[in-house]
Amino acid sequence: MPIPERQKSRLSSGARQADIIQIVLTLTAQQSPADITTMAIAKAIGLTQGAVFRHFPTKEAIWLSVLDWVRRSLLSRIEDAAQSVADPLAALRAAFAAHVQFIKDQPGVPRIIFHELQQPGDSPLKQQVREILRSHKKIVMTLLQTAQQQGQIDTALQLESASTLFLGAIQGLAMQAMAAGATADLQQLSEGVLEVLLSGVERR
Repeated sequence: MPIPERQKSRLSSGARQADIIQIVLTLTAQQSPADITTMAIAKAIGLTQGAVFRHFPTKEAIWLSVLDWVRRSLLSRIEDAAQSVADPLAALRAAFAAHVQFIKDQPGVPRIIFHELQQPGDSPLKQQVREILRSHKKIVMTLLQTAQQQGQIDTALQLESASTLFLGAIQGLAMQAMAAGATADLQQLSEGVLEVLLSGVERR
């Protein structure tokens, strides 16, 4: 239910921006990012279109802020999960599970990521998406490197390829969830995928 305009007027600019970002994430869980207009955003949050533009100068600025929220929130979850255990392979498991849970909590995020990667050219939005993927891959590679140094995985393992595979597995799971139109079985499916991945890198 939209929040009344008068109540909205009491919110700080930062709080209004945060509300707009959350509304966009809610809308992307239901439809393609390409179909989300500023008018639809304004209607969903209970503001005028002009009020939305008072907090974000352009539509691109809204999406950049959404992607910045995704970057900070996702990486924070993954890093916190990885740091919750000392063992590097256990940390990798925790990070993988945290990413899957993030997709379940924010089903619109994969839509945004895949939508931007399909766009031609090299826009600021696509650069932001690439930064999210690069940062995530770096975390995975660091965990694999630590596991390798501790003798948990084969010393001949190509860390670049392995980290790409782990990241690609999550992207594949996200695509399957989008195709099925639900994320209910995502956790169980991801556990099996993770076991296959780990069996290929663990030292025997």
